[in-house]
This record gives sequence, structure tokens and C-alpha cells, in this order.
Amino acid sequence: MLDAAAELGECPVWSAKDNALYWVDIKRPSLNRFDPSARTNHVMPMPTEIGSFTLRKKAGFVLALKDGIWLANAAGELQEKVADAPFTGEAHRFNDGKCDRQGRFLVGSMNERRDASDGGLWRLDHDLRLTQLFGDLMVSNALAWSPDGRTMYHADTATLTVSTYSYETSTGTPVDRKRFASWDAEDDRPDGATVDQQGNYWLALYRGGRIVTLSAQGQLLAEYPLPARCPTMCAFGGPDLRTLYVTTSRHGRSTSELRELPQSGGLFAMRTSVPGIPEPRFGI
Repeated sequence: MLDAAAELGECPVWSAKDNALYWVDIKRPSLNRFDPSARTNHVMPMPTEIGSFTLRKKAGFVLALKDGIWLANAAGELQEKVADAPFTGEAHRFNDGKCDRQGRFLVGSMNERRDASDGGLWRLDHDLRLTQLFGDLMVSNALAWSPDGRTMYHADTATLTVSTYSYETSTGTPVDRKRFASWDAEDDRPDGATVDQQGNYWLALYRGGRIVTLSAQGQLLAEYPLPARCPTMCAFGGPDLRTLYVTTSRHGRSTSELRELPQSGGLFAMRTSVPGIPEPRFGI
């Protein structure tokens, strides 16, 4: 779809207003705008690593940068820092994040050294207050919500397990954690995810080279291999929300692997029989 050669592509988000897909490259810090009709990609450089972002209702973006959470205008220009990063040290940064159905931004952090479970998950409310939901995470990932917003999916990638939570929509609080699905192979690492209109859960398996689709009960429904070993996240887009976009990574991959899989770091797309759900925008 797009041979982006991203170092660490992540966080695809479809904008129906712009008829475009926004995504980030974490390690070559940038917010990107991909126009599928023109097959062009506009790069908006960032000053530090950008773990994730969300669209705002009015215009522009909420950006989870290395040093904190920022508001940016529609051109990706930083306007206001609304929260300092709730972690210290070069080993930590924000990671997977997206809005719940009520337009609150949930964002997790990760320990890039992977030597301690000292990351967490936070919620940015509409009043721009940042609240920690829980800690003891190594790599926060796999956020998604059921169509009615009452079930939240989340993973600590290092555990190879996705959990579900009952989600209190009035307060944005996840409770009653339950195991949803897990994998045995070390290379099947749950990364970014989304949910379709039927409530099926679509998940990228980092180093597993594929997207998997699970029913709301955790049953494996389908697998979709990719010409890249490290898919990072998937998102529905297109005018009918039946195009699944997938970001991938080439960060840390060997020369031999990149020779075998030269499209690593690319943006891929496939048509699906079931449409997705429009991603909520942050409430300001």
C-alpha cells in the first residue's frame, strides 16, 4: 500500500473528515497523513518520540510525546503541553493510546529496556487532568473497546496475554480484569488492536507476522499473514470502514530479515467483509 520504510510505524487512525489515515513513526519521530486516493504521505516531524495520538473534536490532535502530552493544531504544530510525562528516565516513553467511546484519551507507557514492570496506563479526561488507572506494566498495548464501550481490551505485551475489563463508561474506569486470550510462542506478542461492528477483536502480533481476528468470546476466527514480521497496529478506514490498515516496524530487525522482507516498515491495507467503527475524537 505504502512503502513507508518506517523505523517503527504505529497508531493508524482514520479521519472520515479528511478522508485520510494518520499514523506515527515513533523512532523517526513524526505524525503522518496518508491520502489513499492520491497515494501520498505528508510527514509532520516531532521534537521527541511520539508513542500515540488521537484526533480532537474541534481540530488538531492530542499527542503523547516523550516529555508529556501536548495539544497540536491541524498542521501538527505543538500548541500547549497539558501534562508532563508521568515517568522519568531514557528507558521510558508513552506507547499505545486511543480514545474510549466517550472521547477520553487512554494512553500507556513502556519500559524499552524491558528490565522492570514499571509502566502504567493513564486516562486524560476532557478537563485535561491525567489520572493513572493502573501500573505494574512492562509494555502497555492492545487497547480497544467493544461496540457499546462497556468492555475494554488491554495487554501487557510481555505476558503474551490480552485481558478484558468491565468498563465504567460514566467514569472511564476499568474494573474486573479477566483473561481474554493468550499465546505460547515467544514471537506472538500482542501489540495494537481494534474492534469491528460485530464486536470481533483484530490484533497485530508483533514478531508473529500476522493479524488475528478473535470473537468477543476469544475464539480464533481468522489469521492474515503479512510480508513483514513485525506488524504493530491495525485500524479500519476508508469511506465504508471496510479497509483494514496495518502499520509495521523495521526497528532492530536483522539485515537478513530485511533482505527477505523488504517491505518491513510499510503501511499495508486489505478489504474486509465486516466494517469497523469510527474512532472517537478527544472531547475538546
